[in-house]
Amino acid sequence: MLSDQERLAGYVEVWWEAIHDLTGVLEELTPEEWDRPTDLPGWDVRAVASHVAHLEAVLAGGPEETAEVGQPPHVTAPMGLYTEIGVVNRRDADPDLIINEIREAATTRHTALLADPPADAQARPEVVFGGVPWSWETLLRNRPLDVWMHAQDIRRAVGRPGGMDLAVARHTAEYLAESLGYVLAKKVGAPQGTTLVLEMAGSEPFAFTVSGSGRGERLPSPPADPTTCLRMDRETFVVLAGGRRPPAPGAVEVVGDRELGERVVDAMATTP
Repeated sequence: MLSDQERLAGYVEVWWEAIHDLTGVLEELTPEEWDRPTDLPGWDVRAVASHVAHLEAVLAGGPEETAEVGQPPHVTAPMGLYTEIGVVNRRDADPDLIINEIREAATTRHTALLADPPADAQARPEVVFGGVPWSWETLLRNRPLDVWMHAQDIRRAVGRPGGMDLAVARHTAEYLAESLGYVLAKKVGAPQGTTLVLEMAGSEPFAFTVSGSGRGERLPSPPADPTTCLRMDRETFVVLAGGRRPPAPGAVEVVGDRELGERVVDAMATTP
């Protein structure tokens, strides 16, 4: 079993991989591609890159930014207003400046994390964007997901697929898969004893059941005859769990209770 420090160091490693993947694809873009809309309502490629630059700059020790963001129609929660700050402040920035800001902020933070690695997963970092009350575990586990998901948003927008075979891709997909118990029990409202198995290419199966208290709990191994089983590739799952877009025709295979499986697919989005 990994120690806290070893586990946190692993999160730093996959986050660093995500940074390289993101900046690499950004460097390939034409000026016109920076204006392409993404799957995220109200955000084009520039907005997505600006958002990452904003958060990485704050985490690297930069000041909290302010901006008049108004009430954008695509923002539905207070944290959404916060994330608009970076987008507004970089709306007219040269693409190279945004790329360099991401790279320089991430390098500063990566160097600091290697020099003084956190060892207590439940301790609070000195700096977290927006004042969110996250532990080191939550912060360092979430950053690879956020950066890589946004790299994928950009790749889909500009027709440059890739990055699905990276370690951070597996980290992100398997992190998102952990939420399926909640989807099954709370969002879908499946009855006690219902079981769900996710067979996602590139990962071991995930299995869940609804407990007697109505909670979605992960099972140590898949049951022999689950109520429903969902089979799909990693990209399909990530797009669904990230709430990006519906699956391509035939991309999801449902075995067992088809109606339940389709309800789970429809309710799978757990992250903005």
